[in-house]
Amino acid sequence: MSQTADSLTLPTAMHGTGSDAAGGATAGPSPSGTLRRWANSLLLLLPASRNADHRSSRSAVERGSSESDRWWKIRLFRGMVNDVRRRAPYYWSDWRDAWDYRVVPSTVYMYFANILPALAFSLDMFTKTNMQYGVNEVLLSSVLGAVVFAILACQPLVIVGVTGPITVFNYTVYDIMTPTGTNYLAFMCWIGLWSLVFHWVLAITNSCDWLRYVTRFPCDIFGFYVAFIYLQKGVQVLERFGNDSPFYLSVTVALLVFMVAYACGELGESPLFRHPVRVFLKDYGTPLTVVFFTGFVHFGRMKSVQLERLPTSAAFFPTADRAWLVHFWQDIEVGDVFIAIPFAVLLTILFYFDHNVSSLIAQGTEFPLRKPAGFHWDIFLLGLTTGVAGLLGLPFPNGLIPQAPFHTESLCVTKVEADTEENNGEAKGHYVLKRTHVVEQRVSNLAQGLLTLGTMTGPLLIVLHLIPQAVLAGLFFIMGYQALEGNGITAKLLFLLRDHALTPGGHPLARVPRRAAVWGFVAIELAAFGATFAITQTVAAVGFPVVILALIPIRALVLPRVFSPHELGILDAPTASPFTMESVGGSYATADVAVGQDGDQATATESEGPSVMLPAGDGKGRRSEEVLAEEGRGRATGDEIEMGRLGISRRGQASRSAARGK
Repeated sequence: MSQTADSLTLPTAMHGTGSDAAGGATAGPSPSGTLRRWANSLLLLLPASRNADHRSSRSAVERGSSESDRWWKIRLFRGMVNDVRRRAPYYWSDWRDAWDYRVVPSTVYMYFANILPALAFSLDMFTKTNMQYGVNEVLLSSVLGAVVFAILACQPLVIVGVTGPITVFNYTVYDIMTPTGTNYLAFMCWIGLWSLVFHWVLAITNSCDWLRYVTRFPCDIFGFYVAFIYLQKGVQVLERFGNDSPFYLSVTVALLVFMVAYACGELGESPLFRHPVRVFLKDYGTPLTVVFFTGFVHFGRMKSVQLERLPTSAAFFPTADRAWLVHFWQDIEVGDVFIAIPFAVLLTILFYFDHNVSSLIAQGTEFPLRKPAGFHWDIFLLGLTTGVAGLLGLPFPNGLIPQAPFHTESLCVTKVEADTEENNGEAKGHYVLKRTHVVEQRVSNLAQGLLTLGTMTGPLLIVLHLIPQAVLAGLFFIMGYQALEGNGITAKLLFLLRDHALTPGGHPLARVPRRAAVWGFVAIELAAFGATFAITQTVAAVGFPVVILALIPIRALVLPRVFSPHELGILDAPTASPFTMESVGGSYATADVAVGQDGDQATATESEGPSVMLPAGDGKGRRSEEVLAEEGRGRATGDEIEMGRLGISRRGQASRSAARGK
């Protein structure tokens, strides 16, 4: 049987086309396609003991399929065209589907979830770039990303704005170039223009296909790094105040903001109060905390203490005394134009990883999405917004974590079901919220962007100016805590530190045969985090995107030599569902996850979607998966698919997790 399968499958796989691999429809049934589907069906019907013997045969099939698309035979524009073709039929429904009760609370929630971190980042850049960037620049950058991606993107659920890593990039470039006498904004403009070109090259050459190798491993490390960046920023804000009364009051206010926001999040997840009260505390506890403590410092003896406040400028005007359009053709030397190229390469690497990971997590396996993704087209749009931001002297926007997955979470429609997990004694008698579908539309993203634009008006800027910097420091603390709480590295550490006798028998990580494997995997993740964080504390911080990108080949090439497929299938997981990954040709981690599942091997492989990494010609399986997903009967409809493997509770994760990837 093995020889028969090989002889039938290999010749057809060798002649598979790249367009089929990208999810495009085949011209019609062919003898070779029929033989391939017949051979694959035989492989899936084999018993578990025989199917294990045929893993090498299927690997040969995959190798044969990949060899048909030689790297020098790049089908230009293929990914972008296929993305638009898949998503275009849903465009008008993206607007009609906005007539849903979830859109209004999602819009309000995302407005506050986006603007509060943006204000904190604006303070950081205002201080470290000598007022080149301020509140108006950060707000306008968020508006630019929201409007463009809400109207034109294939993935309109992704929230785009100013992130922590780009803040580090901006002031590091300032520290490097300003001492040379180079005009900073003109130099940043050229970085944006060069990066626009590089983004478009990536989009045209289908480079997002490499996202199939992105798993939870690099995402968790990146999220761990961002969490510590948040905590570091909070400390840096407070240390500017010296040792007098403003310092002590600022520390007190920052800690109170953290504690009250934390309490609101915990109450939102507790069984206390009625459901509407819990939802209100979960969604609006943090912004109301900011409002309360902005006024709190004006009571009693505190009003005599002069606290540093958020600096603002005139409505709709830049922070510095300049026009919006940067004179990039006048105020810079020709040599500096070319010096900007390596910085643009680093920026492109950062955005390629950061934005795509945001998109992957916003469309994670726990969200029952029904509309197709489109990574190639969106990276093209990201290049456009990067170039425009450079011309206007704005911080470059890209996908936000945790805001992007928060947005998807806020649009989930749920129902209450009894927890039927037999292996978890703690869950018996409890109820869980089951996601039925996501309200996939464009209005909430566009609306929160327009609300952000309204924040640039005079009256609202006056209100923003009243916010003490200590409140923003507390906001950094709660963001950092939430990011750590929802991170996969934290989940593994808690498992390792947990009393062995009190660990539920059904805990996913308990299925790893070697406990040392869990320790080793976590040690590698922490070492990678340490290297990333360490480089950002030096003048070489601008190069940290290279370290982040290097995590992808480490996962694909090094870790399989250290851990078995069964261990990797439990310790790691795909970032998004097979349905979402169709845009990039499948997911590398799917095979490991299938091996890591208990029970029959063939059943596990089929449950992960046998069409994901099979030969390109087998388009029938992929189309049937899409039809099932569109009808709401796709496989990625349960919360347990993704986080169950890592032992992370998904009850209310969106309100408390600030980054599973960032």
